[in-house]
Amino acid sequence: MKTTKQKALKRFMPYLMAYPSYFITAMVLGVVAGGTSVFMTWQIGRGIDRLIGAGQVDFAGLRLVLFQFASVVLLTVLSQLLIQRLGNRVAYLSAAALRKEAFQKLNKLPLRYYDQTAHGDIVSRFTNDMDNISVAVSAVFNQVFSGLAIVGIALVVMLNMSLVLTAVVLFATPVIFLVSWWVAKSSQQDFVSQQAIVGDISGFVTEMVGNQKIVKAFHHEAANQTAFEALNQELYVRGQRAQFSSSLTNPMSRFVDHLAYVAVGFVGALLVLQGSQLVTVGMISSFTIYASQFTKPFIELSGITTQIQTALAGLSRTFEIIDQPEERPDSPDAKTLTAVRGAVTFANVAFSYDPQQPLIRDFSFSAKPGETVAIVGKTGAGKSTLVNLLMRFYEVDAGVITIDDHDINYLTRDSLRQSFGMVLQDTWLFDSTLRDNLTYGKPDATEDEIWAALKKTYMSEYVLRLPAGLDTIIGEQGLKISDGQRQLLTIARTMIARPAMLILDEATSSVDTLTERNIQAAFLEMMAGRTSFVIAHRLATIQAADHILVMEAGAIVEQGTHQELLALDGYYKRLYQAQFEQ
Repeated sequence: MKTTKQKALKRFMPYLMAYPSYFITAMVLGVVAGGTSVFMTWQIGRGIDRLIGAGQVDFAGLRLVLFQFASVVLLTVLSQLLIQRLGNRVAYLSAAALRKEAFQKLNKLPLRYYDQTAHGDIVSRFTNDMDNISVAVSAVFNQVFSGLAIVGIALVVMLNMSLVLTAVVLFATPVIFLVSWWVAKSSQQDFVSQQAIVGDISGFVTEMVGNQKIVKAFHHEAANQTAFEALNQELYVRGQRAQFSSSLTNPMSRFVDHLAYVAVGFVGALLVLQGSQLVTVGMISSFTIYASQFTKPFIELSGITTQIQTALAGLSRTFEIIDQPEERPDSPDAKTLTAVRGAVTFANVAFSYDPQQPLIRDFSFSAKPGETVAIVGKTGAGKSTLVNLLMRFYEVDAGVITIDDHDINYLTRDSLRQSFGMVLQDTWLFDSTLRDNLTYGKPDATEDEIWAALKKTYMSEYVLRLPAGLDTIIGEQGLKISDGQRQLLTIARTMIARPAMLILDEATSSVDTLTERNIQAAFLEMMAGRTSFVIAHRLATIQAADHILVMEAGAIVEQGTHQELLALDGYYKRLYQAQFEQ
């Protein structure tokens, strides 16, 4: 889903125009800065004309000119400083508003988007791209108001001074415009490609940094270095091409501008030599500076072409996120799931991640309230997919899933998901205190509830030994804890939340066998009276389940209790023997 630079710029304008007072103030200051800049040039011409000849200097008049010149310089500097401060504020406020909207959109996107998009690339859009946007907006803002005022005032003054010399200057202006337009058009795609590869590199580095143990364990450093160098070389090629093409704008514009200086000097000198009373030496000096001032805003804008092009590419990439289709909204008559009993039914459910590769076909199953349902099978059999469908992370292609006889398509997602507590194989604890992490699902949990859960997961003694106890900071910037401890804390977090139903997806995969046995009692207590879905490869954790589903290729091939499945002498028995009877 691509967004052109013109559309991206048009869509970004409301973010900029959200601060009209800043724009009005900047416009007034721009007129002041432009007017004083032009007045300074006029003063230079007046000062030169006071130097009539050897021994004929009008010192009284020159002193007045110099005093006025110094006053105007001070006023110009102050007005430009204020414009710069306003520009920085508008730049970062508008970028912050865009970043906020983009992040809000992330919360509304379906899980499919995150599964299919490199996380590092998403992060790059919120960091590199947003920074580029702010820098470009600040640079343009700092120049546009005073620049427009200078152009307008300088044009009026030049027309009053000499129509002939003004025509020479005006001839060069459209040439500068054409040069800037041609370079911008030819280099824009290069900047889009450059930002895309920056996102790829960000994703690659994020992935490798987060998995350095695996990289080192498999001696993959050299291969990773090779892969990174390939990406880095591609960025070098694309970036060099983009920078080179955009860098042509400024020198080419200055070349045209300097030709205009030469033409102004030549034509002015010719008029003076011909005895024209309309042109003086001081006027030619002033006019040369006016010509420079008139074209300076265009030259300066061409000088930040690289920043503008990079920002436009960043805007396009940011709006790609905002334009992503959101998770299907709740139906208008969606109900809130309350007083959950836990009767769950899959009726003729079909689903596939890829339409060309069906995964689950005509799947039917019912779980009674309070039952523990274990799901086993090979990797890729569809075990975790059932959980994704039950939580409506993905929508079914056909069939119906009901909870307490309510079609989940007609339940609000919030109430549906709040009815489940999840403990996943991939643990997630954010950078904050232990207390904040443990009460994530129940912010108003009491101290007794927290410590009761820690005792049941055999983490209370460990937390008591910490200097700050529950207020200890964990995460990248805090205390480092093992994978097993992280998993025990996520189990405690779910216990504190006390959800109506449970989903345990390899919930003890990072825990040693002895600890796993010790917390089984805690698990059984937490699962008592709650419909629970347990996905596990370790059969020891599911032998006590009320119902065991054996899945293969998205279908149930066997089902029953542990003893019933052993009696079938099928896949489940072979799996059991492989683990316990070797």
